[in-house]
Amino acid sequence: MTDFRRLTGTFLAAMGLFLSAPQAFAQQPDRGDEPGLVADDSYQLDPEWQKQVVYFRTTEAPGTIIVSTAERHLYLVQPGGRAIRYGIGVGRDGFQWQGLVTITNKKEWPDWTPPPEMIQRQPYLPRFMAGGPGNPLGARAMYLGTTVYRIHGTNRPDTIGTKVSSGCFRLVNNDVADLYDRVPVGTKVVIRQKPEL
Repeated sequence: MTDFRRLTGTFLAAMGLFLSAPQAFAQQPDRGDEPGLVADDSYQLDPEWQKQVVYFRTTEAPGTIIVSTAERHLYLVQPGGRAIRYGIGVGRDGFQWQGLVTITNKKEWPDWTPPPEMIQRQPYLPRFMAGGPGNPLGARAMYLGTTVYRIHGTNRPDTIGTKVSSGCFRLVNNDVADLYDRVPVGTKVVIRQKPEL
């Protein structure tokens, strides 16, 4: 009888852990935005996500930015069938989008004011954060049309190549500073979810 009670108690404890696990995971904060964390500049990106010049076929004019959400790459079209390719972090499932916009503003070390929808999903976020090394927008931001989305840096270089954001496109700080210096306000940005055939 004692063994039966012990087995029953163990089973009930295990079931309690099993049933409470999904709720515990649901309450964990989104690890994509960590205000105050200073980026590890020594972090080495996988070669797939490192900035490089690649052959790139497109009908878009040089100077156009093409974001491929599915590939998790951002291309800056260059003359002669080439592009500068950057590894990016993109929106997680349910937060990806596509369209045609232009860069309407650019800021160095931008301040961050999370939109109300983001605060509702992640109530632990600050309502405002001044620009700087611990800011999730990183070293530079390029604002996309009239949307709340940006191409920006990050204080989480380990998220490049992942689907973790709320719809913005993030690059490591060195790459976003490089892109920022290459494109003016008014640059055309094409966001695609599926690769072009």
